[in-house]
Amino acid sequence: QVQLVESGGGLVQSGGSLRLSCRASGRTFSINRVGWFRQAPGNERVFVAFMTWSGVSTNYADSVKGRFTISRDNAKNTVYLQMDNLKPEDTAVYYCAAGLALSPIALRTTTRGYDSWGQGTQVTVSS
Repeated sequence: QVQLVESGGGLVQSGGSLRLSCRASGRTFSINRVGWFRQAPGNERVFVAFMTWSGVSTNYADSVKGRFTISRDNAKNTVYLQMDNLKPEDTAVYYCAAGLALSPIALRTTTRGYDSWGQGTQVTVSS
């Protein structure tokens, strides 16, 4: 089992920045990739970014490219999502997720490509 705990959400003005953290524990050696997803009220949970656990590969949703950066601290088993130039449409609950097995590339940007989920952290961007 892999446990994930997110932190770092909050309220920020448009144009501001936040850094989310996702700390993994348990069988972290089994993690293949970590993704960030977000869910706004009334909407589906959608892909934001992912990074392979090795750190070799990353991918971003078009809506956040150039503004968000995913990174990892190996020693802390923690994955970060640095969010800059935030916009009101970035308001959502943000979830990190771990994928434990190799999967087709297409699945890595969908919720089906992940096995363990954190509890979520709220990000609110005011205009």
